[in-house]
Amino acid sequence: MNRFVIADPGRCIGCNTCMAACSTVHSAVGLQAHPRLSVTRTYEITAPVQCRHCEDAPCARVCPVDAIKLADDQVMLSEQACIGCKMCAIACPFGAITPSGTSVSGVAGIKIDRPTESAALDPLLGWSIGVRTVAVKCDLCSFQEAGPECVRVCPTAALHVVNGRSLDRANADKRLASAAANVALSIVGFDASSQANTPSIEERD
Repeated sequence: MNRFVIADPGRCIGCNTCMAACSTVHSAVGLQAHPRLSVTRTYEITAPVQCRHCEDAPCARVCPVDAIKLADDQVMLSEQACIGCKMCAIACPFGAITPSGTSVSGVAGIKIDRPTESAALDPLLGWSIGVRTVAVKCDLCSFQEAGPECVRVCPTAALHVVNGRSLDRANADKRLASAAANVALSIVGFDASSQANTPSIEERD
């Protein structure tokens, strides 16, 4: 089973620390600065959404240049090989791949006037002069020994790495909890039935 980072909505406070940290560590090593995860908000909860490193990764299957491959228990994307066709972003069932690119004005401090796009424009439809767009997705911060930076910096420990072993432990814990609950219910049911069959004081008299 491939590894991936999952969020606990019950712990997430929507602070966006994970997004800021993701952007910082990737830009520091020369990769696209766009965050590899996005915090999704509803009226009741917030939670980051990112690549699940699918076993049968649709993004890898549709990539025409093999820029996305399964290796080391994760789905890896090569920014150098990516041609920016956006097929992977369309195929991703979680919406976890975002086309992004460094603008001309951001390269070596060069200032070149260019058309600006509305912030509401979907990245799949965006196009900027002089920008080489590439796919951006979670890489589990494989370039650093500490692992995913989002997990490390989350102030409420809402993010954690999931793998086959951790899922097996979680499933075992759930089975034990379920068995304990069934035993408790059977005891309570037995007591209730015993009390129901016990005659009242009036009936004894």
